[in-house]
Amino acid sequence: MKRLMIAAGLALALGAPGLARAETACADLKAAKLDHAEVTAASVEKIGAAEACKLSVTSRPTADSDIRIEVWIPIGQAWNGRFVQMGNGGFAGSIPSGYLKRFATEGYATAATDNGHQSPVGTSAAWAFGHPEKLVDYGWRALKETTEVGKALIAAQKADGPAKSYFYGCSDGGREALMEAQRFPADFDGIVAGAPANYMSLLFGNGTAQQQALAKPGGWLGLGQLKALQTAARKQCGGGDFIRDPAACRFDPAVTQCRKGDDPATCLSPAQVAAARAIYQGRRDPRTGRIPLPGVTPGAEAEPGSWPAWITGPSQADNSRAAGYQFSSNAMKYFAFGDPAFDFLKMDLGAEFARAKAKMGPIIDSDSPDLSAFRKRGGKLIQYHGWNDPAIPARSSVVYYEDVRRTMGDTSGFYRLYLIPGMLHCAGGPGPGTVDWLSVLDDWVRADKAPAEVTAKTLAGDKGPTQLLCPYPGVAHQDGAGAWSCKAKR
Repeated sequence: MKRLMIAAGLALALGAPGLARAETACADLKAAKLDHAEVTAASVEKIGAAEACKLSVTSRPTADSDIRIEVWIPIGQAWNGRFVQMGNGGFAGSIPSGYLKRFATEGYATAATDNGHQSPVGTSAAWAFGHPEKLVDYGWRALKETTEVGKALIAAQKADGPAKSYFYGCSDGGREALMEAQRFPADFDGIVAGAPANYMSLLFGNGTAQQQALAKPGGWLGLGQLKALQTAARKQCGGGDFIRDPAACRFDPAVTQCRKGDDPATCLSPAQVAAARAIYQGRRDPRTGRIPLPGVTPGAEAEPGSWPAWITGPSQADNSRAAGYQFSSNAMKYFAFGDPAFDFLKMDLGAEFARAKAKMGPIIDSDSPDLSAFRKRGGKLIQYHGWNDPAIPARSSVVYYEDVRRTMGDTSGFYRLYLIPGMLHCAGGPGPGTVDWLSVLDDWVRADKAPAEVTAKTLAGDKGPTQLLCPYPGVAHQDGAGAWSCKAKR
C-alpha cells in the first residue's frame, strides 16, 4: 500500500476519543508525501452547488515513467463516501477531466490517469518507441498507481478511505476494467467494463486483416456499398431501424453483389463482397484456418460514427484516417516491432502476427478467464457491449463471458453481461443504449440487488424510445400484446 504522510502543520485530527478528525484543507494536500509521486497542484472547484478538491499528481515508479493522475474529492457532506476510478480510451495520452467532474458532481471521489504519456492524438503510439517502461505504464502500471494515489489522498483529506470503490471504463477503459479484476482483484468492490478491448492484440490482428482486405484491388467500400450492406442485413434479420436479435442473424454479403444493369455505386463488386466478408468474419490464421476473434456484427455499416469512422475512412484516398487503421498500424510499429517504417498492410497474418502478439499481449491484454480472486473478495462485475460496435466486435465479449463461465462455472452471482442491439462503440447508433451502469452496479454492491432486466434509453431520456436489455444469454422477446420480457436463450 502506498504510504502517504502529511507534513507537520496540516490540520489533522481531534485526538480526544469519540471526536472525528477535521477534513484536511485542499491546499494543504500539496504537502502530501507519496512514494515516487508528488502532488503538483491543488485547487477548489465548483461542482454544482457544492465544491470539490481537485488534485494533480505526477507519479514516476521507474526512471522512464511520467504518469499524470487527477483526483477530485467532494468537500464536506457533498461526498457520498464512495470512490470511482475512471478508465481511459484509445491509446490515452490525456486525462478525461470532464468525466471526473461529472462523477464528483454526483458525490463520488474520483480519479483517472493519462496512462503514463502525454499525447494529443489518441490513436498514436509513437510515445512507446524506445520506451518499454511507458508501454508497461500504459498496459497496467498506471492503473495501479492511480488507485493507490486516489485512495491515499482521499484518506488524507477525509481521515478515512472510501466505504466502497468502483472502476468504470469503456473501450480501452473496458480493457483496464477487466485488467483490474484480473490483476488487482482486491482493489475494487465493483467494476463496469464497457465494450472492453481486453483481447487488444487480437483486435489489432482483426484491424490488420480488415485493412488488408480493403487494400486489395477493388476492395474498398464506399458509402453506397455500406448502405447496401446495412439495408440488406436489416431486411434479412428482422427489419426496422436496427436488428433486435443479432445473435440469430446469418447475413451473407453476397446478396448485395451487383447484377447486370445495377448501379455499381449502390451494390458490391466481387472484390467488395470479399472485403465485407472478411470484416464480418475476423482474422483467419492462415496456419490453422481458425478465427481467434470474431468480426463485426452486420446491421449498422453506414451509420454516422460506424464503419466510415472506424474501418473504411471518409474516402478511399483517406482510408488511413480510419481509427481502426491508425490503431493497428501504430500498434504494429511501436508495440510489436519497434519499427516506425513497418507496413502492416504487408504483414503475414500467421507467423508474423503470432510474434507480434507474443511481444505485446502479456503487457496489454486482459484476457484471463480466472476471476476467482475477484469473486472471493465479493466483487461484482457488469460488462456491456453494443451489438453494432464497429471498433471492438460485440462477439468478443461473448467469447470472454463464455470463457469465464467454462473456467468458473455459474457466474451469475458476481458477473453479468448485457449486449445492446443497435448501439455502436460505447454509445450512439440507432438503438437506445443509455443506461446508468454505475447506479446499477452501486445497487448490486451496496444493496445486493442483482441486475436482471435493464431499460436502455436514448439521449433524449424519458422522452425518447427505450428498449429492454437482458442478461446474456437471454434475449428480449415481444408477445402478441406488444409487451417485452426476457427469454432464456442458448
